[in-house]
Amino acid sequence: MTVKAAEASGPTLTYSKMRGMVAILIAFMKQRRMGLNDFIQKIATNSYACKHPEVQSILKISQPQEPELMNTNPSPPPSPSQQINLGPSSNPHAKPSDFHFLKVIGKGSFGKVLLARHKAEEQFYAVKVLQKKAILKKKEVSCFFMMPLQLLKNVKHPFLVGLHFSFQTADKLYFVLDYINGGELFYHLQRERCFLEPRARFYAAEIASALGYLHSLNIVYRDLKPENILLDSQGHIVLTDFGLCKENIEHNGTTSTFCGTPEYLAPEVLHKQPYDRTVDWWCLGAVLYEMLYGLPPFYSRNTAEMYDNILNKPLQLKPNITNSARHLLEGLLQKDRTKRLGAKEDFMEIKNHIFFSPINWDDLINKKITPPFNPNVSGPSDLRHFDPEFTDEPVPNSIGQSPDSILITASVKEAAEAFLGFSYAPPVDSFL
Repeated sequence: MTVKAAEASGPTLTYSKMRGMVAILIAFMKQRRMGLNDFIQKIATNSYACKHPEVQSILKISQPQEPELMNTNPSPPPSPSQQINLGPSSNPHAKPSDFHFLKVIGKGSFGKVLLARHKAEEQFYAVKVLQKKAILKKKEVSCFFMMPLQLLKNVKHPFLVGLHFSFQTADKLYFVLDYINGGELFYHLQRERCFLEPRARFYAAEIASALGYLHSLNIVYRDLKPENILLDSQGHIVLTDFGLCKENIEHNGTTSTFCGTPEYLAPEVLHKQPYDRTVDWWCLGAVLYEMLYGLPPFYSRNTAEMYDNILNKPLQLKPNITNSARHLLEGLLQKDRTKRLGAKEDFMEIKNHIFFSPINWDDLINKKITPPFNPNVSGPSDLRHFDPEFTDEPVPNSIGQSPDSILITASVKEAAEAFLGFSYAPPVDSFL
């Protein structure tokens, strides 16, 4: 989208101009929140855009590498031979009526995230509630469930969000996660525009520690961006949303799925070349750049222009950062992945970089370093760092109950049968 500036009548910032600036900022934030899959789907619904050769080339619409990420045509639920078996629930007796669902705190393509209090434990959780039919309709079961699969396999790290347990009803899936209420890094970055270098270094170190841990398990994260980085109540980093994680990528292993978020895609991903763990270090460089400068390194409102910038434009660094920060950004945002910082020894190269010399990594992993910023939340009910767009929305009554067996439609039954083995469905006498 191109915005044409009106001719200025003078240096005075009028109310109408201020409103225009706010509108542009809001448009930017909304665009930033639109993930790559949503972007692809938006283009795919435009017949003219789909016929454009450059669009077909960059998105591989004619020959998608992994159809579950690219195909937007609705399809019937899997046959019994194709049913998704994700293993048993970690809490096979859980049910929606165990919780008081208090507030909507987030939304996605398949459902909502809610603040909930467990009635018996009096513990607060973030409960991700997903509609089975929506997942099956978009043929994204296999890629979408990478997130719970990773969590169910007991991935544990101080800077990764944790799954406590999961369960299902006939029409919904429930993931009971750590409740983090310090706000998205994106929220704080938009409010403050950019961070001073010590604060950016602290966040980058905690992020790098989490990515290094995932890499040690042969997992590539693939979707690092400020929207997926939360702050806890003390101000420590928590990475969330593992939907694009890729397993079994060993030190020299590669994958080739075109996925991620436009502003943070590495050049090799845009080139449709095989890529490795270093895509995560490119993303770390992009996020660090954004923390220091206020925008991603190759950002443009025009997505095609932004992709061209990522592929061809030299990295531009303003002189208001230290030489060590400059050197780190040049290493992480190296377009040739074989020369990128982290290509040889992965996390150890980042950890030992001079930019991080003030960091005691043992103290960092044990949360003994006081965060440079405290969100100052008063308790679990303090929602000041959540978008009112979510918190002002009423909690649907259906979230806390299961459909009565008499009212279950054929489509709900098909959706329920597609997720056999995932978790326990409560007995009829427990329905609300």
